[in-house]
This record gives sequence, structure tokens and C-alpha cells, in this order.
Amino acid sequence: MTAALFRAAEDLARDMAGLDLRGRIRLVEDRIPGRLVFTTSLGIEDQALTHALALNKGRTEIVTLDTGRLFPETYDVWVETEVAYGIRIRAYAPERQAEEAFVAAEGINGFRHSVAARQRCCGFRKVEPLGRALDGAAAWFTGLRAGQSANRADTPLAEADEGRGLIKVNPLADWSRADIDRFVRDNFIPYNALHDRGFPSIGCAPCTRAVKIGEDERAGRWWWEQESKKECGLHLHRPEGDVVPGQEAAAFEEPASAATSREDRRELV
Repeated sequence: MTAALFRAAEDLARDMAGLDLRGRIRLVEDRIPGRLVFTTSLGIEDQALTHALALNKGRTEIVTLDTGRLFPETYDVWVETEVAYGIRIRAYAPERQAEEAFVAAEGINGFRHSVAARQRCCGFRKVEPLGRALDGAAAWFTGLRAGQSANRADTPLAEADEGRGLIKVNPLADWSRADIDRFVRDNFIPYNALHDRGFPSIGCAPCTRAVKIGEDERAGRWWWEQESKKECGLHLHRPEGDVVPGQEAAAFEEPASAATSREDRRELV
């Protein structure tokens, strides 16, 4: 089973390489039987992928992980996207008891106490709901790109996720940020207003800041931690709830203002 999964992923990645985005999606839907799921963060890459999925009118389900700590702007683009494409994006929320227990033990922003505490927070807000979203899925679409961070530099178009027993499909893996921006602009795709305010990567509000000029795209995520292995656990090839500890955090500092002048940042539209 595992060997077959790896072979299927390798074959799929090879055949996706020469296709455009909608062609890549159609290939996956034609080749992989069973449930197909796209988990959108409502960030700009995922908006591009939502656009292509909606136009294809295929059988891939579009879902999101509503952590309860998202930016207001994220909820705004969620509504705008549903209206624009006439779709419903299904939400998976944290389990109430896990959230209440964490806040009681650590405080509302207790994820800043240590890397382990932050990963516990990501665990019940993201990883466990992801497990429910992917339950029974044969393939998982993501908006990952190789250029997003050093940790993601080797992202393939398709890969075997042995822990979850499915094929993980990354149709934008070989796209640059400029490719994404151009696609969104040319196709009038709704996107999060925070992208115009220096937020290339957008997660939970208390864990995301604007990046400084010259920083990596994901430098604003969990910025108080050391740079190495800053991931929430969604893309670690592990089943839900099994989050690996990272490196110890640096001293926490409040984020610098996101108000770096708009002249210093290229707007998408």
C-alpha cells in the first residue's frame, strides 16, 4: 500500500508538470477516485486555487479551518469568496473542551509561553480539525509553494502523505509569488486586504505580523520563535494531534506596526 502510494504520487507529479492550473486539477480529479479535499487558509495562494476549482466545477470539496483567532479581514474575504463563486466553504472548528482546557491552563494568549505551548494551541485549533476534514480523503489539495520558506523549498507538485494515507497535491508548488499576484490580478480574484499591508502569509491574528522589507514571506508567522522549523503541524506528514516540538522561543516581543508605507509595498491591484 505504501509503495503504491509513493508510485502514484510520483507519477502524478510528473504528469502535472506540463499542465496549467486548471489542467492539473482536472488530472487529479480524473486519476484519483474517492474523496478529494482542498483546505483553504483564504490566503492569496489558496484564493487562486479556489478560483480554479470553482471554475472547473469538479468534485473537490473546499473547506477551511476556522481557528477562532483569525483576522476580521480573513472572515471578510471568506464571505466575499462565497458570494463571488456561489459556493459554500465548510468550516472545521476546534473542539470546545480542548480550547477551554488550554485557555484555563495557559491563558488566552498562552501560546507565547513556549514553543510547546504554541504547538499545543496549533494542535487543537488546526491539526485536529484538519484530521476531521481529511477523514476518508484520498487526496488533499494545498496552496503550498516552494518559494514560501526554506522549510518548503523542496515542495513537489504531488507527494505521498504516508501518515494520513493519502496523496497530497500542491498544484502551485512551482509558482512564484509574482505568478500568484499576476494570476489574482488578471482574473479579478478576491483576496485578503492584509496582503496590501505587508502580510504575505496570514494565519491567526495574534501569531501573524507584517514582514519587514527583505524578510522571507513567512517571517511574520510566530515571529518570536527562532526561524528554523516554524510550522503549525499541518504539513509535517503526521496524523492529527501529533505535533513535533520545535526549537525554543526567543523572548517575545510585540509586533512592529504593520503600517510600513504602502509606497514601499507593491499592491496587487
